[in-house]
Amino acid sequence: MFKNHPKGLVAASLSNMGERFGFYIMMAILSLFLMSKFGLDKSNAGIIYSVFYFSIYALALVGGLIADKTKKYKSTIQAGIILMAVGYLLIAIPTPTPVPNLALYLTLTCFGLFVIAFGNGLFKGNLQALVGQMYDNEEYGKMRDSGFSLFYMFINVGAIFAPLIAVGIRNWWLKTNGFIYNSDLPALCHQQIGGTLTGEAAERFTKLAPEVSLNGAPTDLTLFANEYLGVFNTGFHYAFGIAIFAMLISLTIYTINKKRFPDPALKKAVKKDVSTEIVEAPVMDANEVKQRLYALFAVFAVVIFFWFSFHQNGLTLTFFANDYTDLSSMKLDLFGLVTLEGAELFQSFNPLFVVLLTPIVLAVFGWLRAKGKEPSAPKKIAIGMGIAALAYVVMSLGSLGLPSANEVKAVGGLADSARVTPFLLIGTYLILTIAELFISPLGISFVSKVAPPQYQGIMQGCWLGATALGNQLLFIGAILYENIPIWATWCVFVAACCVSMFTMLFMLKWLERITK
Repeated sequence: MFKNHPKGLVAASLSNMGERFGFYIMMAILSLFLMSKFGLDKSNAGIIYSVFYFSIYALALVGGLIADKTKKYKSTIQAGIILMAVGYLLIAIPTPTPVPNLALYLTLTCFGLFVIAFGNGLFKGNLQALVGQMYDNEEYGKMRDSGFSLFYMFINVGAIFAPLIAVGIRNWWLKTNGFIYNSDLPALCHQQIGGTLTGEAAERFTKLAPEVSLNGAPTDLTLFANEYLGVFNTGFHYAFGIAIFAMLISLTIYTINKKRFPDPALKKAVKKDVSTEIVEAPVMDANEVKQRLYALFAVFAVVIFFWFSFHQNGLTLTFFANDYTDLSSMKLDLFGLVTLEGAELFQSFNPLFVVLLTPIVLAVFGWLRAKGKEPSAPKKIAIGMGIAALAYVVMSLGSLGLPSANEVKAVGGLADSARVTPFLLIGTYLILTIAELFISPLGISFVSKVAPPQYQGIMQGCWLGATALGNQLLFIGAILYENIPIWATWCVFVAACCVSMFTMLFMLKWLERITK
């Protein structure tokens, strides 16, 4: 699979697996953790979630600037890994739940999230620039797109297991302390403590409390609510802690291979044995630099709308899994030790599909290349945006007739019989993953190909900065989710993806000319 690619590609991919593992831990549990830990509603949890994912990608621009200014790409990447591990440690330390001081503990959590985001900013764009440098040699140049696709596939291997491990740890800790997982209980517990339960919700809470208590029915429901929330969220804290070990593994791999990686600070010719020889960076005509930058920023502006839609997987799509999806049909008991059940499990499907589908997508592109019919990178990106729109069409059709989020909250949650099949979300993630494979790795490849040599790091940072702006808009999805019909929420994302697709098609000839 990695034949004809630089040997350093495997080591770089392994170095990135820890970041992806932590990313998907956060994708799976962060929004639900913010609600169960602090009692936030979906809109406020969505704002924090959006700012965090904005910061992850926006700080990549800062990381690119730091690396370009200091010319210490490798050390910047290494510092990023260490900072991410520190950030996960800060939020992995268990704190009391319900929180005795909301402002203090929420601030501490947000500080830990910022440390993770800053570490990610130092790491992400600069590692991508390093991988791009491997393909600057003509020997590997024609394999650039497939190289980034392989890189993208390989780093997602660890991400498959991240949500599974997070759910396993949380549910194991619940069982160890005499409780069973239920997706509706954290919200009901907060309402019980706050005295805001409606009649129907109170009835459901009274019914669920003895069902999830392994040591006998509770006699004091408020005491039960406090205990359940404490155990539930301590399990979440421990789940965050697993990301620390993934980061340490990545740090070890990166440190061992650091000297063998090319240095994006210099124009290198990367040979098969990954040895390098320094040559002078070519001086590019000022007009060509300007045209290339115009093309890059045009693409950056368009993909904002795609990421606004795509990254709903950790927010509104996770809310939908928690509120409307029959999770009991995905329940998996592992030897009586732990039960894998929860909305978080759906986040394993995206990286799983990335790993399974990347070889197929590469084979199709290779077949088209052999016939001289392979679409250009800009055209692939436009196609991917159309595929993403289709995914949300599926969600919209599958959500017709469902009650609103406020109606679900008022009754304390839907019975399993009133929920939708998990295959609706699984099918949506399958389609979204195909769209992602047309956009994310090829977008990174496009940037590394078009960016002037002296701006490689900062342009990779700008690509991630565009993703950041899309992520900052994510909270709009959470607000829509709580205030309009569910099917209409998905229609907004259909529209956003279609705007992106048609804009890319409008610019297609110009972008293809710049690329060539």
